[in-house]
Amino acid sequence: MAIGYQQEKRIFTLDTAHTSYQMKVDDFGFLLHLYYGGRVYGNMDYLLTCYDRGFSGNPSDAGNDRTYSMDVLPQEYPVMGIGDFRNSALIIHNADGSDCCDLRYVGHETKKEKYRLPGLPAVYADSGEAETLEIYLEDKVNGVRVTLLYGVLAEADIITRSAVIENRGESGVTVGKAASACLDFLTGSYDMLSFYGRHTMERNLQREEIRHGTYAIGSRRGASSHQYNPAVILAERNTTEDAGSCYGLVFVYSGNFLCEAERDQYDQTRILMGLQSDLFHYPLKKGEKLVVPETILSYSDQGLGTLSARFHHCIGEHLCRGKYRNAPRPILLNSWEAAYFTFDGNTILKLAESAADLGIDMIVMDDGWFGKREDDNSGLGDWHVNEKKLGCSLKELTEKVNRAGVSFGIWIEPEMVSEDSELYRQHPDWALRIPGREPIRCRNQLVLDFSRAEVREYIFEQICGILDQGKIEYVKWDMNRSIVDVSSMETCQGKVTYDYMIGVYDFLEKLLQRYPDMLIEGCSGGGGRFDAGMLYYTPQIWCSDNTDALDRLRIQYGTSFFYPASTVGSHVSAVPNHQTGRSVSLHTRGVVAMAGTFGYELDPAKLSEEEKTVVREQIRQYKSWEMLIRGGNYYRLTNPFSDTCAAWMFVSEKKDRALVSVVMLEMHGNMTVSYVKMRGLEPQAVYRDAENGRRYFGADLMQAGLPMPVEFKEYPAYQIELIREA
Repeated sequence: MAIGYQQEKRIFTLDTAHTSYQMKVDDFGFLLHLYYGGRVYGNMDYLLTCYDRGFSGNPSDAGNDRTYSMDVLPQEYPVMGIGDFRNSALIIHNADGSDCCDLRYVGHETKKEKYRLPGLPAVYADSGEAETLEIYLEDKVNGVRVTLLYGVLAEADIITRSAVIENRGESGVTVGKAASACLDFLTGSYDMLSFYGRHTMERNLQREEIRHGTYAIGSRRGASSHQYNPAVILAERNTTEDAGSCYGLVFVYSGNFLCEAERDQYDQTRILMGLQSDLFHYPLKKGEKLVVPETILSYSDQGLGTLSARFHHCIGEHLCRGKYRNAPRPILLNSWEAAYFTFDGNTILKLAESAADLGIDMIVMDDGWFGKREDDNSGLGDWHVNEKKLGCSLKELTEKVNRAGVSFGIWIEPEMVSEDSELYRQHPDWALRIPGREPIRCRNQLVLDFSRAEVREYIFEQICGILDQGKIEYVKWDMNRSIVDVSSMETCQGKVTYDYMIGVYDFLEKLLQRYPDMLIEGCSGGGGRFDAGMLYYTPQIWCSDNTDALDRLRIQYGTSFFYPASTVGSHVSAVPNHQTGRSVSLHTRGVVAMAGTFGYELDPAKLSEEEKTVVREQIRQYKSWEMLIRGGNYYRLTNPFSDTCAAWMFVSEKKDRALVSVVMLEMHGNMTVSYVKMRGLEPQAVYRDAENGRRYFGADLMQAGLPMPVEFKEYPAYQIELIREA
């Protein structure tokens, strides 16, 4: 059994294949955290120590014992108001004006399946793959009950955590802060690895020592954001790709979040992951509940690479869903960088014909096909086809595209509305605005209040009316601004950001139920909502609006710490690149794009015949390697922020096939040679280079590496396919 409970000592143990997680109900009913790390076999309560800590308060239950303080003890779910002055997982504002919640253990239950969260995305598992522990904590004064949920996927080395906050009291309470996971460490010195960025430059790795005080990242933007990703790593100081202890926390949510890491006065470390407390004041009447989104936890004592592999497996196999979870994905040609807003139906048809000639599977018609939409200043919300612009109906266009030999996809942005639109003129109250104030504009658009069912239902029917007009096999779902004007005519202001995301998830779930065979790709100005929550509904996400190959190396490097290549939307674009002006060879652009869901973002008619030959070969290669890229184990071989080359590889589960990709980043006079050390191969096996036939032992490639050619040109790239010999 993955979940154990010792009745006499009231100790819970959660065991996975390589980790243990332990907690204890103490004599006063407090739930204390004992241990999380590599597998252990005894009771870890011996780690707890009690001393008189002076100004650290003591619960009344302890009487005159000044050595017992919640300000020092490690806790499973710390709350404000019981003498713990560190960061809290939960803050409750009571009707009497107090900020206090004294949670004590009242019971628990175990189940032979993974829990589900109503209205929220969450990790899932088949029967026999997971167990659930529910621990019930309650405040006898205000009637607040918190159910702590633990999901244990033992073979996957994954533990998930969530919390359900319920008001069972007579008076209303307000939740001011709510986390789903807390980890308390009695010892250790840690670094925090977080992933910061901006629009068109997301998920840059940042490694900071956790010093005394609080290190916090989060989002107040209404989406998980370009600026900080809701996934972090807590690593011991000496941890590398191959060695050392590290913990990963991934928040399964696409809205505002907060992650806090604190080193306290006694050199203990606490890390919390949950909902952002700013713009959040969630009232609960008697009988009402708040479900806190899930956090996925994993631990590795074999470095960052092993930790990433566990998250890749969990997200790929236990979070992504539907037809395309494991199926080959279509190679796309998106119209955006080929035509922007200046196109008609004939433009799309010519792109489709060019795509078919190259071997591309699908043409996607991006922004500009609906309403009065000649630029980004109008038309959002008016989801009816502009047949005058296209020169035909959508049904006719899809039929023409299909006859050309490719499938058809379309771009939508359902959550937004333009002030210059029929919808806004009819329903200005449907947009999020603060009464008495002019709205904050971004991209000249406002945000529809998706916390309101009637708004969602109207937009849903409009979108379905579009999708039913032709054979549409793909949708790119975009969201191109942050949420600022947090107010709503229908809901309490402090509920809006949370209820908004519940509304978005509800819309997506209904769309998937209605169109189960349609591929949905998430997008928010590229990577502004690249998170585990969206991956529950969209198995791939447009990684960044930046298609520059050199920048993408860094963006995709940061993304790889948690998210598998199968989720990363990545395309070959034209040069000079539209975001940076940089020119990189078509071959190098292809190598970089093959680290994700492959496609193109250009006009094929502008390619030379030689370039078209290269594209056809890229497509042939990608299709031969797709399942290795999608299903193989991924290894980071270098750091593109500091090394002379960017290198990564995919290794099949049986270790009989591998694909190594390398892009050279620097060229200097009398250039030194870069040696790339590989990972994940079978040491004593012989691997043959599929191109030149040269043979190597796996150990040789991993211990000494392979020298890269020194070529007198900018950013050359190499792909090496290795095949294990019998």
